[in-house]
Amino acid sequence: MTLFNYWHYIVLAVIFFLFIGGIVSAFKQKNQKLILPMVFSTTLVSVLMLVFAVIVVDKYTKVVKLYKLHNHRLINIEKIVYTGIVKNTGSYEIGKVTFEIKLVNRGHATGNVKGVNFYKPSGFFSFFTGGYNLKTKPQSITKEFVVARNLKPGNARAFRVYFDYPPYFRSVSQFSKVWGH
Repeated sequence: MTLFNYWHYIVLAVIFFLFIGGIVSAFKQKNQKLILPMVFSTTLVSVLMLVFAVIVVDKYTKVVKLYKLHNHRLINIEKIVYTGIVKNTGSYEIGKVTFEIKLVNRGHATGNVKGVNFYKPSGFFSFFTGGYNLKTKPQSITKEFVVARNLKPGNARAFRVYFDYPPYFRSVSQFSKVWGH
């Protein structure tokens, strides 16, 4: 579960008081048929507000930056290694820091998409079945890693992640993101 700061508790208190006000007004309703729908809609709106409020407060209070990202491909075992440093530049502690890396094979990121950039199995059987049980080669790979936990404000932590590198990738574009929650 994510770490809450005082902004989370303020938002939760406001939403709780709105929920209580909606429930009280529902039971003060003179028409008995409207009580259940009003309680249901008040509960639904409160839950949706709660989810969006936690996401928004997390976005603006938990700020993390990525520094010195490097990669190294280990050809003999077909893996790629990413190393870097994540730093909490916000004013509040971050429960988990997640690093996401997306590798895209040539053509997709540059707009140079041709028929030779895609691998599709061919043959008589795939003509009739659409490639039933035949493996295709994905042209993009996205991986997520939790690289730090309980990162205090102003602190930084180095990380190293490994994952399998497709041997058929050529001229790879990489996109990296990091966020805290």
